[in-house]
Amino acid sequence: MSLKERIKNLSAGIIIGVLLSAGVYMVPQAVGSDWGKGLPFTPQQLAIMKQIKLALQTYQVDGDKEGKIDDKKMYYGAVKGMVSSIDDPFTRFVDPKGLQEEQIEMEGEYGGLGIYITTREGHTTVIAPIENTPADKVGLKPLDEIVKVENKSVYGLSSEEVVKMLRGPAGKAVKIWVRRKKVDKLIPFTIVREIIKIKSVRYEKVGNAAYIKINQFNLKTDSELAAAIKTARANKAKGILVDLRNNPGGLLDSCVNVTSQFIDKGVVVSMKGRFEKANDTLYAHEGRANDLPLVVLVNEGSASASEIFAGAVKDHKRGTIVGTKTFGKGSVQSLFNLPDKSGIYITIARYATPSGFILDHKGLEPNIKVVGEPLKDKKADKQYQKALSVLKKAMGEK
Repeated sequence: MSLKERIKNLSAGIIIGVLLSAGVYMVPQAVGSDWGKGLPFTPQQLAIMKQIKLALQTYQVDGDKEGKIDDKKMYYGAVKGMVSSIDDPFTRFVDPKGLQEEQIEMEGEYGGLGIYITTREGHTTVIAPIENTPADKVGLKPLDEIVKVENKSVYGLSSEEVVKMLRGPAGKAVKIWVRRKKVDKLIPFTIVREIIKIKSVRYEKVGNAAYIKINQFNLKTDSELAAAIKTARANKAKGILVDLRNNPGGLLDSCVNVTSQFIDKGVVVSMKGRFEKANDTLYAHEGRANDLPLVVLVNEGSASASEIFAGAVKDHKRGTIVGTKTFGKGSVQSLFNLPDKSGIYITIARYATPSGFILDHKGLEPNIKVVGEPLKDKKADKQYQKALSVLKKAMGEK
């Protein structure tokens, strides 16, 4: 089984309502007489952990209540702490229930607010709201920092902990407080949770051009894009504007398939890691690409798979990238399944564009920089208008 088949990239962060799922990388079971040599703790450390448990059982004020001192909760808490100690927000442990829930998102429907978040130096940062979700409708923006949820500070909490605070029944509201750049005061948002249904691709005819908004790279994106391009050709479109603004990424295979609809051959992305099997190069599938002039819109909410697609387009000089520098999430997470049906996602490599540029923590610079944000009123959307004018020029129009 190739690395491509085993690894599917996580989105840039955690999606509120459920976590994004990934591919599978099986962990070999520890067997043999040398197993004990690999234990990460000394006998004294193990004894201290046991002593802590006994102290809690004996002295904690509610320690005698049924279920308060729970071995499984303590075990999972210890494992999460061990994983979080390496300070990589994308390397994370997931208990069996959480891992099962993660499978929902890539089917394109889940409950929540419709935002992707990550943790940076203890701060909970919005990567992007999903188009037409509750978070998008109230006006949350990429790089907003969630400071409080229902008057409780979330500083220092993991993304998973914040997710649990934001989850809840559809129809019930949650209040959050956000810090935004260049705004002096915290901004309160009251957001009503919904069952989120993701349509990954949206098509519009704009004069002689096709406007295609890709919200996420999921299992349906490649087929939905193919249908959109077929419609565009039927409408005699002379060029395509692909909007990846606020697209936080998704599945790596989906990204390669989508890129192959624009680039006929050559490298889409390479992965560079510490061990041999974490290093791989993925190529476009030949014979699928169209030859229509292409412009791609990106912003600070474009992450992961979006950056891979835009980087391939830029390096192959297949089209023009317009907007602002992307988020800078360019790492590969692999899921190691554990015997109790829990799992650990581990960052095993970083992505590089065809030219060798490492995306992680840097972001992709557009060919043409235009400051702005996505607006429902397209006439007032400076980034969209500039991208459209660049496309019209490439189409031979004034």
